[in-house]
Amino acid sequence: MPKATTKAERNSVSSATGSASSGAKSPTASNSRTKKKSRRKAVGTVTAEVLLDMEVGEVWVLYQTEPTDVVRNYLIENYLPLVRYTAERMHTRLPSEVDVEDLMSSGLFGLMDAIDAFDLDRGVKFETYCTQRIRGAIFDELRAMDWVPRLVRSRTAKVEKARRSFEMQHGRRATDPEICNRMEVDKNEFGKLSRDSRPVGVVSLNRKWFETDSNKDVREIDVVKDHRQENPVTQLQRDDLKLLMTKGLSRAERLIIILYYYEEMTMKEIGITLDLSESRVSQMHSSILARLKAQMQHRTKEF
Repeated sequence: MPKATTKAERNSVSSATGSASSGAKSPTASNSRTKKKSRRKAVGTVTAEVLLDMEVGEVWVLYQTEPTDVVRNYLIENYLPLVRYTAERMHTRLPSEVDVEDLMSSGLFGLMDAIDAFDLDRGVKFETYCTQRIRGAIFDELRAMDWVPRLVRSRTAKVEKARRSFEMQHGRRATDPEICNRMEVDKNEFGKLSRDSRPVGVVSLNRKWFETDSNKDVREIDVVKDHRQENPVTQLQRDDLKLLMTKGLSRAERLIIILYYYEEMTMKEIGITLDLSESRVSQMHSSILARLKAQMQHRTKEF
């Protein structure tokens, strides 16, 4: 017959069974808790090496959950070629004095703003959204660099639009009254628009004029014409003519010719300078011209 078990033995058997079952479940539960703790720790202490092994979509999810500087910098470096591409495309339609590096610096601020404001739940591709923000940041910088007000630029665009429309329709250059009629404005208003459409431009004298085969490029300052500087050949011809005209004259007669024609003084001022009367200066001037005319008559072809 089976031996009857006591109450103490049954309690010991049940406690042993419970401890065994709890021991069988504990590794799974502990592993789950360990994975959760390690995942939270990895999110908080993510490094650039870890981000390189992740997809861009996973990085975006990580940045949306916990935006850190490391993840943000990784996204900036990942989309930096998009900034360069946009800046170089816009630079092709701008003057050469605008540096593409300045456009990239402005576009980088637009990229950072786009990363901070991007929302994954909208289902929009980041490249499409980011390009508009980069272009907007570059345009804002260009407007800040432009010293001409935006109202003036707007009026200039209106005048040019009317001019191109007329020329395309009639096949010839448009006159100011014709542009005035096309824009349907009065003469005074059109005059104001025309003045605003021709603002004074400011350019750098160090801007490249054209490229050469040598190492040194030709700049604006190398080809600009200085109208204030007198031509040395002209000055030499004037000196020779002065010497020829005053040759054989007395000191007073020579001074009258020089002061009247070269210094542009009046007869009264010449009389005060030479201590002569105005009528005497006029009389001497007429006599000098008569003699010079007789002397130079045979040399007319030379002049």
